[in-house]
Order: sequence, then structure tokens, then C-alpha cells
Amino acid sequence: MEVLVFAILAVVVIALATAIAPRLNIAGPLILVLVGIGVGLLPFVSVPQVNPEFILVGVLPPLLYSAAVALPAIEFRRDFGPIAGLSFLLVILSSAVIAVFLMQVIPGMSPAIAVAVGAILSPTDAVATSIVKRLGVSGRVVTMLEGESLLNDATALVLLRTMLATAAIGVAGSVGEDAELGLGFLPAFAWGVLVAVVVGAVVGYLNLRLRSLIGHSAANTAIGFVIPFVAYLPTEELGGSGLVAAVVAGIVTGQGSARWFTPEQRMSDEHNWRTIEVMLEGAVFLIMGLELKEIVTGNVEQHNGLGTGIGIAAGALGILLLVRTAYVAVLVWVQSRRARGTRRIRLEQISARIDEISLSPAQQGGPPGRHGGSVDHPRAQRRLASMRSRVARSLRDLNYYQASPLGWKHGVVIVWAGMRGVVTLAAAQTLPTGTADRELLVFIAFSVAVGSLMLQGFTLPWLVRMLRLQPTEDGPLDRAEQSDLDDRLREAAASALADPALRRRDGKKFPPELLEAVGTRLLDPPDDETTSAARDVLELRLALIEVMRKRLIALSSGGAFSTAALRHALAELDADQLSLELRLDDEL
Repeated sequence: MEVLVFAILAVVVIALATAIAPRLNIAGPLILVLVGIGVGLLPFVSVPQVNPEFILVGVLPPLLYSAAVALPAIEFRRDFGPIAGLSFLLVILSSAVIAVFLMQVIPGMSPAIAVAVGAILSPTDAVATSIVKRLGVSGRVVTMLEGESLLNDATALVLLRTMLATAAIGVAGSVGEDAELGLGFLPAFAWGVLVAVVVGAVVGYLNLRLRSLIGHSAANTAIGFVIPFVAYLPTEELGGSGLVAAVVAGIVTGQGSARWFTPEQRMSDEHNWRTIEVMLEGAVFLIMGLELKEIVTGNVEQHNGLGTGIGIAAGALGILLLVRTAYVAVLVWVQSRRARGTRRIRLEQISARIDEISLSPAQQGGPPGRHGGSVDHPRAQRRLASMRSRVARSLRDLNYYQASPLGWKHGVVIVWAGMRGVVTLAAAQTLPTGTADRELLVFIAFSVAVGSLMLQGFTLPWLVRMLRLQPTEDGPLDRAEQSDLDDRLREAAASALADPALRRRDGKKFPPELLEAVGTRLLDPPDDETTSAARDVLELRLALIEVMRKRLIALSSGGAFSTAALRHALAELDADQLSLELRLDDEL
């Protein structure tokens, strides 16, 4: 009964914190940490012990899956290199530097355990993304922070698992054996990522196909809830990273939902996963604050106070920020050179050469057969079309880099937004019970997580204002881009009116006089639906919406439009379709 009451109160507190956070201009998780600390200090409150495996297995997979479904895939692909560097290289570098620091300040500490603690402290938390989004910072910065928080957990946890195994074996071995076992991280990480990508992609694809066949909305939603665990569990059994598998399954599902899911499924998934995300994330941060009292008490009793732990935690947090600053400085410099380079000239020359090769001999002014023998072949034409598509996409990517350049101010935001949180808390508690100075190490991890959330989380809005970063115009959507996309979709619908393949949902043709009479006005609500042709009008508008959705899916692969614009257009089409279907049902 006590657990049930605690759960009910927790849900109410999380909901209230989420609701009032925008009014206070504070991120909801920060409020929940403060509430947890305050409640935990009450003498009559007994905090139930939470198994860290519950967070690692029961909370993180759905949280990461939910974030991956909503990930802007086009922008993620464009900045995958920097994101991979932040998620892998920076975690390894930070772990190594923290390990050296810990071995200096904690006498007799095992190198493997020191690296393990470094891995615990290295991954950043996604809470920063919600703060940065509200501040109107460049969408490119938001995508990089979001992508980093999705992928660096896997690097940290694989490194942690490898180091703990190394420490367990190295207890009876030599230092040389300990170092040799530590080198096993790289093949273990490579295998973990490979298995995760394969399993996650397969699970994501099967999720799309299976749920597209299930019409019952409740059953469809139930299947969707278990997908993160379906990806996580077999991957872990195969020695891979279950978190990466959940992320990959989420990305595949998010990108395929426009093609395979109905409007009802997409809207249901968005609301359901948003609710789950708020509850799970809020619960972790609330527990984080509640457990702080017990951890502090344990350190006071076993380590004669908190000074040592707080001092080491402050030093570790400072080192993490310094290492991150150095790495991000190099990253921003490389990205700025990438945007300023001569790559555009080379791409334009390649594009011109492709156009020249594609011309017929007569168009080129040359003798017959000069180029026609190879270019006219269907295989050669497909290769040229593929090359032209790749070059065009590269040019669009370059336009994106130049339209959203990374400057030193953006670098400062990326550095300061690197807060520690959920993974650090859960991973710290997985340290084996017999680990030397375990209570101190767990307290250091909690102190770094709480300290970074409080210090960086509360000062990040002030920092953005001080840097005077220009907010993105019109919010996440560019009005000119949205207008261009709408025009493309209307053109597709107009062309479909002359297509004999256009059919009603039951497969029957539309009356020819209807197509000739109304034309593209069918994209707008009809003025009079009392005529006998009202149902045909509604059916035709539904058919045109399906044409526009297919055109939208085709446009999404070319990189000409941002993910925000594509999703906004898809949401509008879904809303129109649901409205039309409701009106059709009313006429039955």
C-alpha cells in the first residue's frame, strides 16, 4: 500500500512540475530534483530502495526509444560525424583523464575501477536539450546535443561493463593482465554497436510492418510499448548494446511511420510516448533527489564527513568541463572550415560534368555515337541519376552548414549544456558491493550529477542571454521553406487530377465531370456539401491527400527540406484526413 501511495504522489508531483516549469522558466527535471531533496530530508519519510537495474533496463530503453522516434533524421545524418565524435571519442577521452585524476586523489585505486568511474561520469543527459529548445538556440546545436545524449550512453556503459570485468579478473592477476584486458574495450564496443544496429534495424522494420497490419488501436498501442524492450533484450544477450538497439529501432520507426502508419497511429504514438517520457524521466530525477540523503548519510558515517567527496566531485566536474571545452573548440574549428572550404566549387563542377555527359550527341554538337553508346544505356542512365542525386544532396548539406554555421558562441552552449544525469546515477549504483571505497565513489557520481544539473541547468538560460545568440527565425519552422513545400504538394495534387490511376478508397473511379468542374479547389473545403456529389468531393479530397503524402515521403529523402517542415506538413495532412473521414462517417 505504501508503494502505491508513493507512486500516486510521484505521478502528481511530476505532472505538476512539468506543468509549472514553463511558467517559472525552469526545466521540469531541475524542479523534481529539488523536490526530491526537500522531501528526502524530512525525518518521517522512508525512501524505498530502487534497484539500479530497473533504471538501466526498465527506464532507459523506452526513454531513448521515445527520443529517437522524434529525432530529426535529416539533420542527424548531416552532423553524424560531430555527434559520433562527442558520443565516442569525447567519452573515451574524458574517462581516461578522470581515471588519472582519481588515481592521484584516491590512494590505491585500481586503474580499471578508475576508468569505470570515468565512464560513469562521462555521458551527458538529454535534459539539456529541453532547456536549449526553449531558449531558441540554433536547431543544429539542439540536434547535436540530442544525438550525443542518445549515443554516448552506449559508449559509457560498454566501457563500464568492460572495466568492471577487467577489475574482477585483475584482482588475481597482474597489472599487465589488467591493461591487456582493458584493451578489449575496442572490439567489445565494435561488436556491441554492430549487433545493436542490426537487431535494432530489424526490430524497427518488423514493428512498422506488423503494426501496419493491426487495425485495433488499443492492440496496436500495446505492441508499440514493448518495442524498446524487444530491441534491448536480445541485443544484450548477444553481447551488444541494448540502448543503441533501442535508439536504432526508434529511428527506423520514426522515419517509416509516414509510410506505414495511419494518421491515428502517428498521433496516438506521439501523445503516448510523450506521456511515458515525461513520467519516466521525472521519476528518475525525483528518485535522484530522494536518494541523496541516504548517500550523504553513508559517507558521513564511513568517510568522516563530506569534504573529501565534495572536493573530488568538484575537481572531476571541472576536469570534465575543461576536456569538453578543448574537444568542442576543435570540433567547432573543423566544422567552420568545412563550411568555408572549396567543396562547393568541386561539387558544382561535378554536377556540370554530369549534365554534360547526360546530353545526347546532337545536343552536345558532336558526331553521332560520340557519347550515345554508353549514356543511352539504361544502366548508365541510372548511374548518372544516382550520381546527380548524391551531388545535389551534398550541395544541400553544404547549404545547411553555411546557413547554420557553428561559431564560438554555439561552442560555449554545447560545452555548458553537457550536464550529467540519469545514466550517471544508475550506472554509479551498479558498482560491485565489494569495490573499495564504493560509498565514496557513488557519492562522487551523485555529487557530479546533482552539481552539474544545478550549476549548469540553472545558469544555461542566463548564459544564452549573455551571449546574445540570435533566436531561430519563426521558431523551428522557416515560413519560406514551408510555403515552398506546400506549393510542391499542391502541384502533386493538381497533377493527380489528370491521372487515370486516381481512385476512391473502394477502387472505383471518380465521375469525370467532377474532376473537370472543381479542379484544384478540392484542396480547400468545399462551399456547399449539401449536393449529391458531396461524398464524391470528400472522397476525392482524401485521394489527393494520399497523393500529397506520397510526394511528401519522396521529398523527405532528398534533403531539400528540413525535418521540422516535413513533419509540420505531414501533421497538417493527417489532421485534414481525420477531419474528412469523420465527416464521411457522419454521412453514413
